[in-house]
Amino acid sequence: MPMRTLLALVVTLAALPVWAQPTTYPARAVTFVVGYAAGTGIDTTARFYADRMREATGQPIVVVNKVGAFGNLAAAEVQRAAPDGYTVLVTPNSTITTNVFLMKKLPFDPARDFAPVAPIARWGFVLLVDPQKTPVASVAELSALMRAQPGKLNFGSGNFTGQAAGELYKIRAGLQAVHVPYKSVPAALTDLIGGRLDFVFADVVTGLPQVRAGRLRALAVTAPTRLPSAPDVPTMLEAGVPDYELVNWFAAFLPAGAPEPLVRRLAELFNAITDSPAANEFYARVGGQAFSGTPESLKKLVATDTPNWGRLVKAAGIEPE
Repeated sequence: MPMRTLLALVVTLAALPVWAQPTTYPARAVTFVVGYAAGTGIDTTARFYADRMREATGQPIVVVNKVGAFGNLAAAEVQRAAPDGYTVLVTPNSTITTNVFLMKKLPFDPARDFAPVAPIARWGFVLLVDPQKTPVASVAELSALMRAQPGKLNFGSGNFTGQAAGELYKIRAGLQAVHVPYKSVPAALTDLIGGRLDFVFADVVTGLPQVRAGRLRALAVTAPTRLPSAPDVPTMLEAGVPDYELVNWFAAFLPAGAPEPLVRRLAELFNAITDSPAANEFYARVGGQAFSGTPESLKKLVATDTPNWGRLVKAAGIEPE
């Protein structure tokens, strides 16, 4: 090979991006980007994984909260990042499966712009009231109160899943109530405790501590079975709401274009944590369920779950913004 050609090849190769290699990954700090506020279920979960991954790899794992637009700001930031494994989207399913039905235009394509890495958790939501303002002790009593005052009660949500849980309750029980959106679940719970809301469907990580502190009352959970962390709280189905089940999930994604060996290495790191005794203890405490899987299983989950959420958005009569 002529020297001039060899030098040109070296210059060209030097100009190409050098992505992280699976054998050495991570070799520096990794950023988990979360689209919701500190203290929310997804934030608490991301920080648990960051701590465990830091212990496993010896590298800093930093959680950055990019709050706004139902998780879209965080997703857009990751979508624009280099696909080198050092910027990871840790998100609830709504950002990937549901926002396409809630927004007329997204700054990214959920199916095209992200590489699925691994699911990490399943979650139910909990129906909460402030017994000082809404003195009911069961879902049946809350339903009776709404029937006596159609359209007079309101409910808040800090994300779409919380809104969907409320809308599904209204549909299945034949009720009327006014939805009040909030930027985060903690903000909605603050107003519930302050007497400005009648009920809220909150993720169990954020909601159950308020119940344990005696500030709020839990009437039911949206999961198909009772939670080990709240065994006395019935499911919505047990509470008399027919055909009611709503579970969301959390997962990790990289920007599209991430090399497959790198995706698999990161999936191994997440799954090792998810399948550990520490994760079982964490989820038993906060109310979730460990949920590991492969990049392929997460891709399939996104494909099958997206139309399900689309049908729920349509049934609830929610118009895209």
